Amino acid sequence: MISLWLAIPALALLAIPFITLISVTPWRGFHLAYGDWHSVTVSLGLSAVSIPIIILLGIPLALWMARSDSRWRSWVEAFVMVPLLTPPLAMGILLVSVYGPYGSLGDGLSRLGISLTNNAAAFVLAQVYGALPYFVMSARAAFEGVPHDVEEAGKTLGASRWHILSKLTLPIASRGLATGLAIAWVRVIGEFGIVLVFCYFPQGIPVKLFINLQNDGVDSVYSLLWILLITTLPFPLWCFSRMGKRKKEYPGVS
Repeated sequence: MISLWLAIPALALLAIPFITLISVTPWRGFHLAYGDWHSVTVSLGLSAVSIPIIILLGIPLALWMARSDSRWRSWVEAFVMVPLLTPPLAMGILLVSVYGPYGSLGDGLSRLGISLTNNAAAFVLAQVYGALPYFVMSARAAFEGVPHDVEEAGKTLGASRWHILSKLTLPIASRGLATGLAIAWVRVIGEFGIVLVFCYFPQGIPVKLFINLQNDGVDSVYSLLWILLITTLPFPLWCFSRMGKRKKEYPGVS
């Protein structure tokens, strides 16, 4: 009971902004501004592209980091942590320097007729850079939580590496993978700093919120802000609910 009372200040602090949002939203005049629905389409559509890319790139790297005894492991972990710790605005500038029309790779790509500036491909690339490190670190922790003796038992029974991965490792690690996926989803939908610098167009929800705020003030953004929350939160909450069910199935696995 004492711990509950001690938790109330933190809970109240976290709840105040959302309670305020409910009270200040102009419900009678609830409507989206011009171009808002397009920003929703951009965010959802391109996130559906970037999330599979993040999973396909992240799981092999995370699995290697969790299982490898290589002396290069610490260096690889550092390389993953650097973009995670780099402020989004700085990362956006770095991407422009690399993939922009006059960047080190961008110049060569432009000669091949490939542009990674202010287009859908640049938007997806920005999302991948913003979310991949978070997914990798969460997935690595999930794989480290898989007992080695479970995988060794699979090998003893003659299971192939693919069957061990698909039937044992991934199901047992699914709680942690769900956490990483939830974080990645929030990052790709809500990414602002990298996108603002690297690919201002097409405009997703965060950039459109910023434009509406600059042009028309805070009262003009509440409708789109609700759309952002409704778009962003259900999937992570579903992942966390699945984590709870998985914990019951594998009570001894973290």
